Amino acid sequence: MSRILITSGPTRQYLDPVRYLTNESSGRMGCALALAAIEQSHQVVIVSGPVDVKYPRQAEIIWVISTEEMLAACRKHFPHCDGMIGAAAPCDYRPAKVQSNKITKTGDPLDLHLIETPDVVATLGAEKDRQWMVGFALETENHQLNALTKMRRKNCDLMMLNEPAAMNSLENKVKILNRKEEVIATPAGSKEAVAREIIAVIEQTLIGTTL
Repeated sequence: MSRILITSGPTRQYLDPVRYLTNESSGRMGCALALAAIEQSHQVVIVSGPVDVKYPRQAEIIWVISTEEMLAACRKHFPHCDGMIGAAAPCDYRPAKVQSNKITKTGDPLDLHLIETPDVVATLGAEKDRQWMVGFALETENHQLNALTKMRRKNCDLMMLNEPAAMNSLENKVKILNRKEEVIATPAGSKEAVAREIIAVIEQTLIGTTL
């Protein structure tokens, strides 16, 4: 039995008190992965952005809003876990300055100065010791090349390659890539079915091995 940290859902980066940047991540994939891991008797810690899905009651759930909060929560819990699955879709950018009052219309264009948020998986990948790391890469072009680049940069042991159609969908189709740049599985179907196959691959290739 392993203790697995799973990130799930989107994050929000506020522009002012009522507006924010986010994406269409629903948390369904993270939820399905948590359920599949629990079905195999693993302990699960979920760090989730705002979603409407109902996570398994057996999981420990930490709710966050921003990418920075997600990273802080993961840094707190990751040292006590055997591995991590980065299924969340954190915002990659945030405004350089958050306005204290609601931005009002002036009739003129609004220029937003955005800066990068920290990369949750890459940060933890650089800090990991004995743990394994599984990432997700959602790509719109150069799919496999970009996913392999991310796997190396983020120090992941496996990378799940999927496409934008997976966001806010009941189904998913992924390619599972390993460090040898091989496609070792291509699960497709409901997110619950895909999650079970992903957990099976993780158990076969990562859990109980020395990386």
